[in-house]
Amino acid sequence: MSYARHLKESYGLPVFDFPEGDATGGSSLPDAGAVAWRLSSDCYDGEESWPEVFARFTAAVDLSRVRAIVVGPWQEAYDSGPEDIVAALLDARDRLPALRALFLGDMESEECEVSWINQGDVGPLLDGFPELEEFGVRGGTGLVFPTVAHRRLRSLTVQTGGMPAAAVRGVATSDLPALERLDLWLGTSEYGGDCEIGDVARILDGDLLPSLRHLGLRNSDIEDEIAASVASAPVVARLESLDLSMGVLTDEGGTALLGGQPLTHLKGLDLHHNYLSEPLRERFQEVLGAAGVDLDLDAGHAEEDEWDGRTWRFVAVGE
Repeated sequence: MSYARHLKESYGLPVFDFPEGDATGGSSLPDAGAVAWRLSSDCYDGEESWPEVFARFTAAVDLSRVRAIVVGPWQEAYDSGPEDIVAALLDARDRLPALRALFLGDMESEECEVSWINQGDVGPLLDGFPELEEFGVRGGTGLVFPTVAHRRLRSLTVQTGGMPAAAVRGVATSDLPALERLDLWLGTSEYGGDCEIGDVARILDGDLLPSLRHLGLRNSDIEDEIAASVASAPVVARLESLDLSMGVLTDEGGTALLGGQPLTHLKGLDLHHNYLSEPLRERFQEVLGAAGVDLDLDAGHAEEDEWDGRTWRFVAVGE
């Protein structure tokens, strides 16, 4: 079951779909700074390319007041990356002085499965928009996330069915002193998620993330290893919320998490979509729920399959 859904808001603003073609009407458009603008080109049968949609947008809206842009589908996203989109945004950066939030690849499965979305190098966007406070990207195929330094970024989200290890290391070694929220969907090896626990070590050390208050390392088929490492990770002591949901978390990882450093200081712990036994769920409630931690232990659609003498478990978002 896919959890990749269209964004409803960005930068605290409701997402508004910029109209198609002739439907654009200056009088019917909201105030430029009152919404997050979602710009899309039909992935399969689009008559306009995404840069052409963006050109109409720049002619219809006061760019100087735009605070958030959500990049939706582009033509043949299952086969082509967003290089032209990145170039169009960078060409317009001097006319986007108020831009504070950018999301690249806001597509649902009907438009393009998350593992089919072709991405590229997002480093130029972060370098080109030094005032960004929120950045997100969906899709791991071809994703390049180099080591960057960004002084203003407060929220970083990477949603994939399989995040390349090099991209994970790029995030982990980036200098992000203002970052408060980090949410990574690491995915599964079946869809290119080849990271190992050592690739997230710098994140768990937290030395490059002094402002971090929310950490999500989720949708991973190594969730047990992540939970065991989180149990002694220095960054946890300053977190307000922790999210290890959507992955293959079993009693092994859950027991390690409970047996590690105290987590009672957390406001929230999200473990939904898990493979925990009922006795261990009860133990989480006794130790953390009773201490006031807001827990999500819902197994959701996590199901085990028996095949060829093995038990198979799956992340929430793969394909």
